[in-house]
Amino acid sequence: MNDRREIFGWTMYDWANSAFSTTVVSVFFGPYLSALAQNAADPNGLIYFLGIPIKFDSLFPYCVSISVGLQVVLLPILGAMADYSHLRKRMLMLFSTIGAVAAILLFFAMVETLWLSALLFIIANLSFGASIVFYNAYLPSIASQDQRDSVSSRGFAMGYAGGGILLLLNLILFQFSDKLGISQELAVRISLASAGLWWLLFSQITFQTLRPRHAVRAIPPGETLLSVGFKQLANTFRQIRQFPETVRYLIAYLIYNDGIQTVIVVATLFGSQELKIDNTSLILVILMVQIVAFFGAFFFGWLANRLGTKRAIVASLVIWSAVVIYAAVALQSVAEFWVLSAVVAVVLGGSQALSRSLFADMIPNGREAEFFSFYEISDRFTSIFGPLIFGLANQIAGSLRAGIFSLVLLFVLGLAILLTVNVPRAVREAEAAHLEEVANAAL
Repeated sequence: MNDRREIFGWTMYDWANSAFSTTVVSVFFGPYLSALAQNAADPNGLIYFLGIPIKFDSLFPYCVSISVGLQVVLLPILGAMADYSHLRKRMLMLFSTIGAVAAILLFFAMVETLWLSALLFIIANLSFGASIVFYNAYLPSIASQDQRDSVSSRGFAMGYAGGGILLLLNLILFQFSDKLGISQELAVRISLASAGLWWLLFSQITFQTLRPRHAVRAIPPGETLLSVGFKQLANTFRQIRQFPETVRYLIAYLIYNDGIQTVIVVATLFGSQELKIDNTSLILVILMVQIVAFFGAFFFGWLANRLGTKRAIVASLVIWSAVVIYAAVALQSVAEFWVLSAVVAVVLGGSQALSRSLFADMIPNGREAEFFSFYEISDRFTSIFGPLIFGLANQIAGSLRAGIFSLVLLFVLGLAILLTVNVPRAVREAEAAHLEEVANAAL
């Protein structure tokens, strides 16, 4: 535990994979794929997959939905399999490599390869989510309970730094592509591939420093690793009553993280439509958020050591609530948008990092990957409810401000449930489950 070299290697995976999240998912691939689909569409704006009509600008959201749906199905099984074997590190390496290579191959995304490009993105995004499960599962193994907040915060900070640096380089390439003698289309393709290359190269540091710390469990006669994974997952559902506090925390996290992710998604929409901020300024805001979030993650790691992890998360949710209320009621100028975005950046990394480290304290030893697969699913499901609430409020009231204000419900409800979570009891429940499993194994 607490080996500095291994912890550094672990945090470098956040540095490595965040390039995909920022450069590919958040900025470049969605608009670029939509442009390719529009060029391939008929006069009605439709493209066809096996005869099924698809609106050209719906292709990217469908790709995201498909990849998330596959994660929901596969991640719990993969997590259970990894906990039952010595494959946790190998599965991290496998899915990281698959995702990075798929991202590199997006360099060949063109109208002629439209459907292949969509498939490559689905594979990359699925692999990204899978690798995060095994990455997160290492946290309880490399950091003692008193160090997890700072280590988790360090990982998020490294992610914001790595993702921000590559995004800045790619935006410079895109803005000055004509002076470099290349087209903007080629600049985008280079940017997409660079994210995969960044992910592949820097993850090697993680692979070299992380140790396969999990002991091999003997697979019962007549079983396979896959069948054991299914049975272990079924066993967890049967034992769910043993972890009422952990389940309550997961519900709270699903709700308030839904609010966080929705704010991230709709912030640029609000800025462009309500405040008429141009695209260049919005991109600069995104870069500013990456920089400030780097320091914010460290700040909340420090705050957790002073107040306690749960109280620090509570404080962040109070700030989130105040931010969306101010945005809905009082935000008027571009300068205020910058200031509010900076406040969001401070609490963004901290609230997510501390949520991860707190959950790590609540899960039984030896089943980290399995439980973190449910955590990751809770994270991914946030792309469903929050945007729906925002969209309905906007449609009913005819105002983006009403949509923003509606998100207060998610922060307040998540906070209310979080306040009822008894963290010491959750830790005891996890320890009791581990001891029971050890006793059963000895029999």
